Amino acid sequence: MRDEKQTTWLGLMIGNSRLHWAWFTHKTLIRAWDTDYLPADVVQQLSESQTLQDLISENLPLNTLPTPPLLLASVVPSQTALWQTYHNVHILTLDQVPIKGMYPTLGIDRALALWGAAQTWGFPILVIDAGTALTFTGADDNQCFVGGAILPGLGLQLATLAGTTGQLPKVELPHQLPERYALNTQQAMQSGVIYTLVAGIKDFIEAWWRDFPQGNVAITGGDRTLLVKYMRSQFPEIAARLMVEQNLIFWGMRSPKAGRSPSLFF
Repeated sequence: MRDEKQTTWLGLMIGNSRLHWAWFTHKTLIRAWDTDYLPADVVQQLSESQTLQDLISENLPLNTLPTPPLLLASVVPSQTALWQTYHNVHILTLDQVPIKGMYPTLGIDRALALWGAAQTWGFPILVIDAGTALTFTGADDNQCFVGGAILPGLGLQLATLAGTTGQLPKVELPHQLPERYALNTQQAMQSGVIYTLVAGIKDFIEAWWRDFPQGNVAITGGDRTLLVKYMRSQFPEIAARLMVEQNLIFWGMRSPKAGRSPSLFF
């Protein structure tokens, strides 16, 4: 039997705002977590003298190898360059994701999430990624990319209003759907962003089901829980049919058909 240490590997998705990590044993996802970006000197030290366990020991097993294999995907080129110094890194590229017809500048995060969802629920599949940007990405019965859309996510829309206007305040996202017709500025910003975004999501989902009546819809990303809660308040029948999963990108990474991962490691 192969030593468990030899089948331990890490997935790293470099997103627009944070680093998204996963610890795998063989094809089993053991744990996933997020961290802030790491300074260049810290990344360099990880390869030269430290171990990832020194940095994030609470998330890794005690018997982790000093430099466990790292499967990396990124949408931030400057961050990708930093991690190329890591001793045992393998960088996933778009051509390693086996979905036909993807355009060259499609984000690797969208492609991996789409592939991960398809491996679980089958084709056709639409993935909504509720991150810094909110994206829609779909593939048909023939495993062909059918397209998608990109818009600012919930937090980014509110931050843009506060950052590019003279008097609008910084506003947090409410845990519950706010009143539609607000009586103060903060709630008016929440209402405008949330109701418009939720209505747009509904429209995309309904259009998807018109084109693919048997198609599934999955939602992932940091704002997925809030968005599903808002959807349940407004459109409960649609919300009930959503597949909610935070680790779709890592499910895409672990697929044996996604490039050479994880066969690189075992």
